[in-house]
Amino acid sequence: MPGFRELRSKSAVLAQTNIDTDQIIPARFLSTTERAGLGKNAFHDWRWQADGSPNPAFPFNQPENLGRSILLAGRNFGCGSSREHAPWALTDLGLRAIVSSEIADIFRNNSLKNGLVPVVLPEEIVQSLMQRPDDELVVDIASKELRAPDGSVFTFPLDAFAQTCLLEGVDELGYLLARHPDIEHYEATRHAR
Repeated sequence: MPGFRELRSKSAVLAQTNIDTDQIIPARFLSTTERAGLGKNAFHDWRWQADGSPNPAFPFNQPENLGRSILLAGRNFGCGSSREHAPWALTDLGLRAIVSSEIADIFRNNSLKNGLVPVVLPEEIVQSLMQRPDDELVVDIASKELRAPDGSVFTFPLDAFAQTCLLEGVDELGYLLARHPDIEHYEATRHAR
């Protein structure tokens, strides 16, 4: 996954609360271990009508939301099962950040491991941002800030290890593998003592 310091984008809005992982990627699409291609099934039951045509009312089917990589979501986003396919589907859809007042813990951790930034802000701020989806927001990983064009700056929680992995574009294993020479050196000198 590519690392990044900043993300600049307008937002798509899903104001519903309690959006669970089965709504993000229905269970019938979990038979793959491939990440690529899952985006077409993200929010499948909301995005597509029974005849297979796009639901024009769904935000990701509206032309103005094409290419937007920030999702402003209702409270308790990503609740439900622990399927890692959910952040896979969202990143394949083109999202790089989810902004909500509450993001489920397991979904949050899976997101961080897959390059999707969970930005948790107070409910009143999220609601205010939802009223202005055409504002270009900046999610700054290095400073752990979300900035709005009106000059507002909102700090969000992000632990140091997750921040490092996002900046470097690695998951936990990738982080360790990148430090393999240091680990070998430590092991060699430890045995020498």
